[in-house]
Amino acid sequence: MIDPRAASAAIEAANSRVTETLPFSDKTDFTDAERGFIGALDPGVVTGPDGKVLWDNDSYSFLDEECPPTVNPSLWRQSRLVAKQGLFAVTDSIYQIRGLDLSNMTLIEGESGIIVIDPLISRETAAAGLALYRAHRGDRPVVAVIYTHSHIDHFGGVKGVTTDDDVAAGRCVIFAPTGFVEHAVEENVYAGTAMARRAAYMYGAALPRGPRGGVGAGLGQTTSTGTPTLISPTVSISKTGHTETIDGVRIEFQMTPGTEAPSEMNFYFPDFRALCMAENATHNLHNLLTLRGALVRDPHVWSAYLTESINRYASRSDVVFASHHWPTWGTERLTEFLSLQRDLYGYLHDQTLRRINQGWTGLEIAESIELPAALAQAWHTHGYYGSVSHNVKAIYQRYMGWFDGNPAHLWEHPPVESAKRHVEFMGGSAEVLRKARESYESGDFRWVAHVVNYVIFAEPDNAEAKTLQADTFEQLGYGAENGTWRNFYLTGAYELRNGSVGTPTVAAAPDITAALSVKQVFDAVSLRVDGVSAANSHIVIDWNITDENIVHRTELSNGVLIHFDVEGGSADAGSVDATFSLSRLGLLGVLLGGADLGAEIANGSITVAGDPAKLAELAGHLDEPDPNFAIVTPT
Repeated sequence: MIDPRAASAAIEAANSRVTETLPFSDKTDFTDAERGFIGALDPGVVTGPDGKVLWDNDSYSFLDEECPPTVNPSLWRQSRLVAKQGLFAVTDSIYQIRGLDLSNMTLIEGESGIIVIDPLISRETAAAGLALYRAHRGDRPVVAVIYTHSHIDHFGGVKGVTTDDDVAAGRCVIFAPTGFVEHAVEENVYAGTAMARRAAYMYGAALPRGPRGGVGAGLGQTTSTGTPTLISPTVSISKTGHTETIDGVRIEFQMTPGTEAPSEMNFYFPDFRALCMAENATHNLHNLLTLRGALVRDPHVWSAYLTESINRYASRSDVVFASHHWPTWGTERLTEFLSLQRDLYGYLHDQTLRRINQGWTGLEIAESIELPAALAQAWHTHGYYGSVSHNVKAIYQRYMGWFDGNPAHLWEHPPVESAKRHVEFMGGSAEVLRKARESYESGDFRWVAHVVNYVIFAEPDNAEAKTLQADTFEQLGYGAENGTWRNFYLTGAYELRNGSVGTPTVAAAPDITAALSVKQVFDAVSLRVDGVSAANSHIVIDWNITDENIVHRTELSNGVLIHFDVEGGSADAGSVDATFSLSRLGLLGVLLGGADLGAEIANGSITVAGDPAKLAELAGHLDEPDPNFAIVTPT
């Protein structure tokens, strides 16, 4: 492995200036992050049955040292806070597991058992967290699980705290906001391969831990690499003000769709004067468009729901906590915290729209926007995970799309062809690299990254260009306050030096795939059709889903796989090439799970009428996603 370089003089000076402009003497967050500490997992490592390390919080022990020149001091401070691991008391009957995954797991003690909120990403880390709780608080049964929203770090570890059998028997009830399953599986299946590949960059999961490598992602240190699971909710919450009493614990729900997730909810515990904000108010500026990819979130709605939270609950609360970071105690303090978070998203939204209507582009707005002093000086508004820069561009994208209105940008060449022409116009690769090295020495790393990228895409085997680009990405990473920016830059540098890290996490785990509806199964299949290959094929298949009593038709025509329910069964069966009768899980196995169709027909799990070879013909027009596609070099 090729070692990264040291910080340049320009980056070292820039990081030094950070310490002079921010209130590092304010230790309130450290007091809050350590408050209520009960005990830690020792060692802070979670392994799988085969001994493979799935989570290693101890690998961040270097954060106890002084901040080195290779890390932005503000990010170093945030990472020290986020890396604090263990079981913490929030208030009477409310406890949190922190530092055992990207997110927190919260446990509420009821009359006979515990309610688990957001059981982390992996079955193994959730189980380790529950074991830590039980070691200090007793072996209480899990009587309910609440998913705050549809992102995998808030449900993936559910089978580490309960079982399918307990849920089926009613011994454990699972609550979630309406639309949870639909959004959870769509995000992890439809564009799941691409998102997971980019998440490898975003969370720096494959980066060596240390001052020149991974120091954290701002929201949490990184993602665990255990087994993601899913048990579908048994109760869906759809209305603000809806109340439930779970094991003697009263809960009032607030729906917040379209904020940090398309399906999300906050909730209030009146008996404990405690407010859970899910992921809608954390100790950083969050993403409006996450760098791994997602739908653009709505900061206007986000701000409005925070106002509603303040008006409904703040004056009745003594503590606010979330599924990341540490709580805030005291009615006055938590009201200020929520108000600044609200104003942060509202300001970015309104000022971006103001500039859009004055003719500014997203890039221009992102370069010029400044936060008011009250927002800029609050630690929890800093862009450790989201950033002002990429959030402003996301708002522009939400309202205006990719096109900035300049016809010169309407029909540009794609990256490789554009790169070849740029390099030729600039006098060839040798001249570009000579000038780029001068810019590197002057500290203009943004420009170096821009122009050297042309050389790499024009000449993918140019080792000199890759080395200079890796050096440049490292410097940009060393200066970044944003944890995910740092991880993107350093992972890009790592891959240029050492080759692909691939995708350390699982995009569509079996439990998530198993939750797909019949419609979603065919939505996922339709995204794999090679339109050119299938352009002249016409294949009609009926799928009789025996356990759901529906017939779903697929029709491949003009390179598009259309699908729909057939009302009253297959009335026009004469136009159908084949009919397969099978269960929904059988459908998943055949189309997405690699099951052997012939074997399934032979053992009677699937019956077929018509020509079964038509399915093989359809399959021949499907291609496979690539979980290791190139990012910093041409695909």
